Amino acid sequence: MPNHYFSQNGLTACCTDTTITLFWDKPAPAKAVENYTILLNDTAAGTTDKTHFTLEHLHPETEYVLFVQWRGGGMGELTVRTTSAKHRLDVTAAPYFAAGDGKVMNTSALQKAIDDCTETECVYFPAGVYLTGALRLHSNMELYLDEGAVLQGTANPEDYLPRIPSRFEGTEMECYSSLLNLGTLDHTAGPNCENVILRGKGTIASGGKLLASRIIESERERLKEYLAQNADLVSSCENADTIPGRVRPRLVNMSNCRNIWMQGLAFANGASWNLHMVYSDQIVTDHCTIQSDGVWNGDGWDPDSSTNCTIFACEFCTGDDAVAIKSGKNPEGNAINRPTKHIRVFDCHSGFGHGICIGSEMSGGVEDVKIWDCDMAVSTSGLEIKATKKRGGYVRNVEVRDCILSHVMVHSVGYNDDGIGSDVPPVLENFRYERVTLLGRFIDHDHMWHPCPAIELKGFDEPGYEVKLVRFKDVILEDNNGPAQNIQMQHCQNVSFENVTVRAGVPPK
Repeated sequence: MPNHYFSQNGLTACCTDTTITLFWDKPAPAKAVENYTILLNDTAAGTTDKTHFTLEHLHPETEYVLFVQWRGGGMGELTVRTTSAKHRLDVTAAPYFAAGDGKVMNTSALQKAIDDCTETECVYFPAGVYLTGALRLHSNMELYLDEGAVLQGTANPEDYLPRIPSRFEGTEMECYSSLLNLGTLDHTAGPNCENVILRGKGTIASGGKLLASRIIESERERLKEYLAQNADLVSSCENADTIPGRVRPRLVNMSNCRNIWMQGLAFANGASWNLHMVYSDQIVTDHCTIQSDGVWNGDGWDPDSSTNCTIFACEFCTGDDAVAIKSGKNPEGNAINRPTKHIRVFDCHSGFGHGICIGSEMSGGVEDVKIWDCDMAVSTSGLEIKATKKRGGYVRNVEVRDCILSHVMVHSVGYNDDGIGSDVPPVLENFRYERVTLLGRFIDHDHMWHPCPAIELKGFDEPGYEVKLVRFKDVILEDNNGPAQNIQMQHCQNVSFENVTVRAGVPPK
């Protein structure tokens, strides 16, 4: 498959035959708002105040030299070659004849189109609603959903069989197949599915809450004897659905994948998490919407023991975390020891949900996370780093800049805490928050605003495992009954505050 991913000199790009989407880290000395000029073959092609830019109306199989310039100088140079124009495999045409009426089951027809797709082709969905069960993608292929096209998973559990090796809440186990399945899980190996593009203007959706409830009830019956014999374990879980709910499928499952690009689509109503990448590398998601409001555990975008994952220019309205960064759960996560690192989240907005979270399953370690230009004001958790004392592992080197957040938390939590504990608590250290606005109030599932500390830092009550090396600079705290209630700290070391302003605020709508 012609390469669609390029990265060099601080610039990264994903391309089609006629477009290039370019992105870069916000420079360390950059102000809250900066202007960047994009040069294409030494000619100015456009300006932006974002750290991404899309060039259109290009020529297929053509080499372009890109350069980003700003007041601090040049960002570097990147040479990109656009792909060839791909032949469309129209799923409604011969030999597939898929029906877009939202009634006919199309699983076999769509799977045949996917199996037939070569590196010079794309599976094309015109406008319509294509009802289907689980589908399995392969390396070197593309799905394109046109405007008005909906790839709609059913709400019937049997349509997501067979169960496949997966990982949920940090533990490897067999789960129902997801709507779209990429790669095969193997924590001892590298990628086995590469170079896949999911893009367009359509929607990929699944059975959501109804599918989840049916699977949970079926699994509860299957585990009836086990659950009865382990009543103490069940009572320690978040709720009675926790254990039977762990087999639910994702919307898109990426296991041992590399170089996956998702652009322009709406993703909706997975039975649990929506986009889950585990043991994967180079996953890019941009200009997408992810919606799962009302779905329990309805996370949006979850890099899990994965590296070099980037999401930007996305809109969230989720039933749980918009972004959840994970790396396994004790003791398995400690033993597998595949950290999540080099994660970038920028120019994203929450319409509802829990916001951006790291953990609580972080036993394999999380490091080098950069978040900027995000609006997570309308969220339950704002930006949360969470672990339990049993987790082990670490979270370190997290940088947050130019964001609006309901609040900030680095703390221990008590849920999802089954499993054998590590010999030592987690290490939580080196967090930087600069030019952030913290509301000191959050919106819960009742869609009402509730006051809370704008900053909560609570480490572990064991020497050496405090929350440490935390810096707040140029921070605005919206008033919440005075500074004593705005900032709460316990078991912390080396926390600094520079230029903190307290002002009156009004909750956003």
